[in-house]
Amino acid sequence: MKINHETERIKINGNLYPCGASITMAFIGGKWKMVILYHLKSGEKRYNELRKEMPTITERTLSLQLKQLENDGLIARKVFTKKPPMKVIYSLTELGQSLIPLLDSIASWGNKIAEEQGKLVSIK
Repeated sequence: MKINHETERIKINGNLYPCGASITMAFIGGKWKMVILYHLKSGEKRYNELRKEMPTITERTLSLQLKQLENDGLIARKVFTKKPPMKVIYSLTELGQSLIPLLDSIASWGNKIAEEQGKLVSIK
């Protein structure tokens, strides 16, 4: 979509955006959304699996971010209630899967910086 940045905006779900980059950041911006999506790219996961893979995220933040990603159509939430305990599984939707090349590029860039500037430290 070609727009005149001086006179036009893109409207999605009631929000106005000046460009594609701002749309992308609205969907995946912030500290945790990209990390959650990255962990889901390998397949569906339960809530506790995500918590274990991201030990520094709070339960409240994870819950809120999962809800936002679900509302934006990037992840799907399946609830199984046939037998206790209740089981909830998260996975990428088709729209979420379209982000995998971007997720891989961002992770690759971070790994490059880690190799150039980082050092391993023991946390235990």
